[in-house]
Amino acid sequence: MRKPGYPLALFATLLALLVVMLGAYTRLSHAGLGCPDWPGCYGFLGVPMSEQNQALAEARFPEAPLEVAKGWYEMIHRYFAGSLGLVILALAVQALRRRDEPGQPLRLPLLLLGLVLIQAAFGMWTVTLKLWPQVVTAHLLGGFATLSLLFLLTLRLSGAAAPVQRPPAALRGLATLALTLVIGQVALGGWVSSNYAAVACVDLPTCHGQWWPAMDFANGFHLTQHIGPNYLGGQLDSDARTAIHMSHRLGALLVSLTLLLLAWRLRVAGAPRLAGLLLLALGLQLALGIGNVLLHLPLAVAVAHNAGGAGLLLCLVLINYRLHPAPLAAAAPRVRTAPPPPSHGLSALPNE
Repeated sequence: MRKPGYPLALFATLLALLVVMLGAYTRLSHAGLGCPDWPGCYGFLGVPMSEQNQALAEARFPEAPLEVAKGWYEMIHRYFAGSLGLVILALAVQALRRRDEPGQPLRLPLLLLGLVLIQAAFGMWTVTLKLWPQVVTAHLLGGFATLSLLFLLTLRLSGAAAPVQRPPAALRGLATLALTLVIGQVALGGWVSSNYAAVACVDLPTCHGQWWPAMDFANGFHLTQHIGPNYLGGQLDSDARTAIHMSHRLGALLVSLTLLLLAWRLRVAGAPRLAGLLLLALGLQLALGIGNVLLHLPLAVAVAHNAGGAGLLLCLVLINYRLHPAPLAAAAPRVRTAPPPPSHGLSALPNE
C-alpha cells in the first residue's frame, strides 16, 4: 500500500532530476560564475537588467563583467535548487509528524534535509572558490546523492515488492558492487567535467592516435592542489587532462562489463524487466559518451550524458532496492493481542 508521503516524494525526485540537469547545463555552458556572488547575483535577488542596475553591478564586481544570459542560467539553477530544499524540508516535517505510523521512514528524510543543507554550502563554495575542481565535483556528487536518496524514499513509500523471491546472496553482492562502481564512475565524470578534460581525446577507441598516450596522473589527480585564482576553463596541461579522460574511459569499460554480468544474472534469477531496463540505460549512456567524443562535446549531448548517468544510477538504486527488501516485520503494523483468559479447573485440560 502506498503511504501518504508518496506523491510529495515522487515530485521531489522529479524536481531533483531537473536540478541535476540544470546544474549540468550551467556548468557545461561555462556559466558557473555567471553570478560572482552568492546567493544573489551582483548584489541583487535576480540578474540586473536595467542600465542603472547593470552599471551598479559592474562597479561592485569590476573583475567579473556581467553576462546576462550566463547570469540567468546560474540564477535559474539556484531558484530550482532552493525550491527543492523547501520540498525536502516538507518531507522531513511530514516524516516527523507521522513517525509513529507503521512503515514510515524517518531517518532517510532527515538525512536528506542534512544533505541539502550541505549542498547549499557547496553551491556557495563553488562560486566563492572560483570553480575549484574538488568543490565542483563534490557538489555534483551531492546532487546525485540527493536524487538517489529521494528516489529510494519514493520507492519505500510506494510499497513496491521485490520481484525476485529470495535472491541469491551472490546476486545481491554483484548489485551492490555495480552500484558502487557506477558511483565511482559518476565521480570520475564530475572530475572530467570540472577539469575541462572531456575533449582531451577526440578519437576513439584510441587517444591522440595511440592506445596509451602520454599521461600525467600525478597532476591529473592532485586532489590537494592549491585554491585559485580561477578555474574557469581549467588550469591543467594536456597530459594531465588526458590522464583524467582515459581514466574515465577505463572506468566505463569496467562498469559496462559489470553491468552486463548483472543483467545476465538478473535474467537468470527471474527478473527480465530489470535486466532489460539496465541494458537500455547502459546502452544509451555509452552512446552518449561516444557522441561526446566524436562530436566534440556538443552542449545538448553533454547535458544528456549527465542525465543518462543519473538514469543509470537510479536504475541501480531500483535493482538494489528490489533485491534487498525491507524485513516484513518492520513494514507490517504491530497488532496488539489480548492476553488469554484465565483457566479454571478441568476446563483448561485438553479433550480426550
